[in-house]
Amino acid sequence: MSAPSPSPSHSPTPTLSPSISLSPPPSIVLSTHSAAALKKGTQQLIPKGLASMSKASPAGVQSHGMGGLLGLDPTKRALRALSMVETGSFFSTGVGSGGGGTDQDESTGTLKRGLRSTSYRRAVVSGVEMEIPSDDLKTHRLSQPVLRGLQEVKERPTSPGKKNKSPDKKPGLITQRTFDSEEEELYQNYQEKALHNDSDEDQSREAKPDDRIVMQYRPIRTSWSQLSVVKKSGVSDKLSQEERKRQEAIFELISSEHSYLHSLEVLIRMFQNSAELSDTMTKTEHHHLFSNITDVCEASKKFFKELEDIHQQNIVIDDISDVVFRHAQSNFDPYITYCSNEVYQQRTLQRLVSKSPVFKEVLTRIEGHPDCRNLPMISFLILPMQRVTRLPLLMDVICQKAPKDSAQYETCKKALQSVSKVVRQCNEGARTMERTEMMYTINSQLEFKIKPFPLVSSSRWMVKRGELTAFVEENGIFSKKTSRQQVYFFLFNDVLILTRKKSEDSYTVIDYALRGQIWVGPCQAEDVNLSPVRSTAGMLTSRQPGASHLFRLRFRSNHSGDKVPMVLGVERMNERARWISALGQSSNDEKNQDRTNAMQVEVTRTYTAKQPDELSLQVADVVLVSQTVEDGWYEGERLRDGERGWFLSECAEPIMCQATIERNVQRMDRLQGLETNV
Repeated sequence: MSAPSPSPSHSPTPTLSPSISLSPPPSIVLSTHSAAALKKGTQQLIPKGLASMSKASPAGVQSHGMGGLLGLDPTKRALRALSMVETGSFFSTGVGSGGGGTDQDESTGTLKRGLRSTSYRRAVVSGVEMEIPSDDLKTHRLSQPVLRGLQEVKERPTSPGKKNKSPDKKPGLITQRTFDSEEEELYQNYQEKALHNDSDEDQSREAKPDDRIVMQYRPIRTSWSQLSVVKKSGVSDKLSQEERKRQEAIFELISSEHSYLHSLEVLIRMFQNSAELSDTMTKTEHHHLFSNITDVCEASKKFFKELEDIHQQNIVIDDISDVVFRHAQSNFDPYITYCSNEVYQQRTLQRLVSKSPVFKEVLTRIEGHPDCRNLPMISFLILPMQRVTRLPLLMDVICQKAPKDSAQYETCKKALQSVSKVVRQCNEGARTMERTEMMYTINSQLEFKIKPFPLVSSSRWMVKRGELTAFVEENGIFSKKTSRQQVYFFLFNDVLILTRKKSEDSYTVIDYALRGQIWVGPCQAEDVNLSPVRSTAGMLTSRQPGASHLFRLRFRSNHSGDKVPMVLGVERMNERARWISALGQSSNDEKNQDRTNAMQVEVTRTYTAKQPDELSLQVADVVLVSQTVEDGWYEGERLRDGERGWFLSECAEPIMCQATIERNVQRMDRLQGLETNV
C-alpha cells in the first residue's frame, strides 16, 4: 500500500516529497540512510558524514528519515516498536517523552527482517521512531508490545496543539510508574555511584564528540538528571550543584531498591519456588537455605512502593528520610531474622553441593536460565545482607548533600541512626549464632590432659586458630639442643588454649593462659641462638624453611603458674603479622587513635573471609588500613561499621584524594558514632 504524499504522484510506490526529492527514488534504502542510523541509536559509532546535521527537525520541515520516504508528517508523534528479535522490555526514560499529542490514526512500524548487530538492535528497541501505513496498525499492536514514554499516556488524548499540564502544578511522574518499562539489571551487577569516590562529580557532564566520529551513548542505568521528564522541565539547570547531587542520591536509593527487589523476585521464582530443586533436599534444608526470604521480599515491596509513590508526585523530591525511618523502625525486622540464619544457610548450601549430585545438577541448570544471567544462587542468597549494609551508606550520602542547618539534615540523621541500628542488629544476630555453634563444635573436639574448664560461654568467641611451629630448647648431657614441635593454638577473646593436633577434629590441650597474661613481639632468626652447636637460624634455613618467619611469645601458664617463653615460627609473612596482631592485647586501641592520617582503600572486588581474623568486604567498601604486609595483605577497619580484620590487598585500590579521605573520616564518625536508643 502506498502512503499519502504531500504532492501528487502517479507512482503506485512511495516517493520522496518535493522538498527533498530531486531524482528518482532509489529502489533500495541503505541501512546507513535508515531512521536508526540518522537518529544515531543508543550505543553506535556513526561516521559524521552519515549523521544528521541537526538533532531534531523543526516543525514544518520534512524529515530525511523513513517518514520522509513514506511521505508522512514527521511532526506527528510515533510510537516506538520492539524488534522481532527482542522479548524483554527496555528503558522508557531516555527518549520519547516529548511534548505534543499522539494521533490515534497514525501507526507504529515493525521490522520485517532480522537485525544484523547488537548495537543496531538496541538502537531500534531503545526508541527510534518509525512509521508505516495505518492499515498495519491493528496487526502490529496485536503482535508486539509497545514502549511508551513517561508522559505518553497523559498526552495521547490531547490534540497536537495543546499541552496537557497545568502551569500551577509542578511536573510529576504520575502517568506511568518510572520503572515499569525498564530492563532492570540484577542487583549483583548494580553499583551505586554515590558509594564511589567519583560520586561528587557532576553526573550531567557529557563526553565531547570527536571531530570524525559522532558518539551518542546512553548508560544502561538511568540517573535522575537523565529522566526525560527532568530534561523537558529544565529543572536540573535551576538547582544548585549540591541540591542536584542530593536529588541524584535520593533517586539512586529508589532505583537501587527496585533493582534489589527485582533480584529477590528472581531468587524466589527461580530457586525457592522450584519444585524440581525442592525435591532434591529435605524441608529442613529448604528452610535453612531460603529462611524467610519471602518476608524480606515483602518488606522490600512495601518500602519501594512508598518511595516510588513519592517520586511520582514530584520530580524534585523534598525528602525520603521519614519513609526510611518508619520502615527501619517497623518493617525491617525480617532482615534480622534472615541474617541470623546465615551460618546455617552457608553450611547447608555447601553440604548439598558437595554431597548431592542431583541437587548440583538441578542447581546448575537453573543458574543457566536467562533470568539468572548465569549467576550462582549464592549471589542471590546474600543479597539481603548486602542491601541492609548499603542502606546506611546511601542515606549518609543524602545527609552529606543536605544543608547542615536545615530540617532535612536533622530528619536524615534520624533515619540514618535508625537504619544503622538495624544493621547492627543483623550483624549481632549472625555473629551470635555463628559464635555459639562454633564454641560447641570446638568444645567437643578438645581433650584436656590438664585440669579442664568450661569453654562454652555466651561472652566468648573465636579470634584466630591455626598450627604453628614451636622451637623448644632441651638440655642434653654435654650441650643444649633445639627441637621442633607442632602446636595448635585456639585464641579466643579472653583465653589462649595451646593444644597438639591429634586429627582433623581432635586436639589435646597442653596449656592455657588468660589474654591479660600474654606478651608477644617480633623475632628475627639471626637473633635467636638457643643452641651453641646449631643456631635456630641455621636450622631454619637448612632444614625447616617453611617456618622461617619467627615471633616470641611469653605467657603465664594457668596450669602451673610459671612464665613460659616460646619462639614460634610460621610459613608466611602475613601469618606472623596476623598472629602478632591477634595476640597483642593493647595494639587495637593504639591503632584506633589516628584515623585522619591512616591509609584508606576502596574495595574493587568482593572478598569473603575464610578465617575468623579476616574481613569480608563488598565492592565500594572503604577500609582504613592500619598495617600492610609485603606478601599482599592489609589489616584494617571497615568504615561502615568499624569491624577489623585482614584481607588481600589486590581486592582494593588506595584512595589518593585528600578531600575524599577527609569526607570518609567524617562519614565514619556519623556511621559509627550513633546512639542506639532509637
